[in-house]
Amino acid sequence: MHLLRPLLRHPLLNLILLVAALAFAAPRAVQAEAWLVVEADTGKVLQADNATMPWYPASVTKIMTAYVTLKAVKEGRLTLESLLTVSPVAASQSPSKMGFKPGTQVTVENALGMMMVKSANDMAVVLAEGVGGSVDGFSALMNANAQRLGMTQTSYVNPNGLPADGQITSARDLAILARAVIRDLPEYEYFMHIPAIRFGRRTTNNFNKLIGRYAGADGFKTGFICASGYNLVGSATRNGKRLIAVVLGSTSGQARAVRAAQLLERGFASNGLGWLRPSLGTVDNLVPIDASPPNLREEMCGGKRKRPATDEDEDAALANASSSESPVAFFAAGLQAPMAKPSELLAGSYTAGEPMVVYTGPKRTGAALIAAVAADDQKQVTRKRGKKSRVAAKKPDADAPKTAARATEAKSDAKPAAAKPAAVRHANAKPDTSAAAKPAAKPVAKPAEKPAASGDKPAAKPAKPKAAAKPKSETKPAG
Repeated sequence: MHLLRPLLRHPLLNLILLVAALAFAAPRAVQAEAWLVVEADTGKVLQADNATMPWYPASVTKIMTAYVTLKAVKEGRLTLESLLTVSPVAASQSPSKMGFKPGTQVTVENALGMMMVKSANDMAVVLAEGVGGSVDGFSALMNANAQRLGMTQTSYVNPNGLPADGQITSARDLAILARAVIRDLPEYEYFMHIPAIRFGRRTTNNFNKLIGRYAGADGFKTGFICASGYNLVGSATRNGKRLIAVVLGSTSGQARAVRAAQLLERGFASNGLGWLRPSLGTVDNLVPIDASPPNLREEMCGGKRKRPATDEDEDAALANASSSESPVAFFAAGLQAPMAKPSELLAGSYTAGEPMVVYTGPKRTGAALIAAVAADDQKQVTRKRGKKSRVAAKKPDADAPKTAARATEAKSDAKPAAAKPAAVRHANAKPDTSAAAKPAAKPVAKPAEKPAASGDKPAAKPAKPKAAAKPKSETKPAG
């Protein structure tokens, strides 16, 4: 004891000890977020907060869907080239999805790529029906694997994580699952870090913003539903050391990526004060909390949001994202120097590599693959042309009693109609628009008069009988 007395007189050390003691002793404020960092090889817990709180998993459910599917491939019950058919049940799933019609066939490999990168809910059902015979049959396989792995807080009722009361997990259980993927399926683990997929001419980047942005990132999956908030299971490897981070309940796609990057950064950082932190043991030994999952619907999808929340969170500037962590919690979790700014962790140049080319139909290579990609590309163009034509066909239906209402509809329809041809480089955009306008010269003129009349009411009435008013009103929407 007398050897420690000189150290205890050191003012900086005393301050650190005081802050750490307050962090562990003081009651924590209730927060709608859970997170966990573990070592992949040992399962040692480095940091944890609400790690055993039950949570709605959302699309991180698809990690288990991929695990069960790839276990079936490894055991020889099917192959990556096996053809699966899109059923009406699969086609009816809510977005995000590929949107294939019933009867479309895809290989197991392509379905996995679409599911893990685009988080396609229809492809999750395709895999479930192909492996388990039905959604219920596959859910039973998911639950059996969860029980075998020691995921004691997890239950599944569907393969994609769409809202369901019985679909529950925890950060602890998700870390256990991620370790199982690394341990049991090393030859198929590349499905967990595909940077992007290219279907026809459309490229979709992985929703996991760690991939290609955070140094060493190599997995796994994101998820979002209103009740759960923004979830992320991520992993990264540096100098032969691999860590797994789980973040549940973040407020946006950027926030969950920033939080995961900061947690991983702390886990990799070396510091001389690690002995001050109490051991948290291994992930398997974390004690579950007996509670109901928090429902974050109001916070995530309430009226206060400027735009609808979705897992396809836009790539906004990450520099503006910040951690809500208090200084006390910071010392408790890291006991080290402040982390780099989010902009320094994730906003560097995107270097994820080439996208995986996915397509419908059987396995193809060489010229056959090129032809399959071109065919899917053509289907996309045809589908978009069909949608544009249907929109244009609706415009001439305007009649005099409903001019004001139809004017509003025409205005809202005009924006998508203009954007879609630009996206597909449709050369006939202008002729289609003018053709739709000709048989409805009067309805086009009348909606244009309404905005003009809003600023000058007396000018609206004389505009009707005058023939000269028509060219003037027709030029206004075109601009």
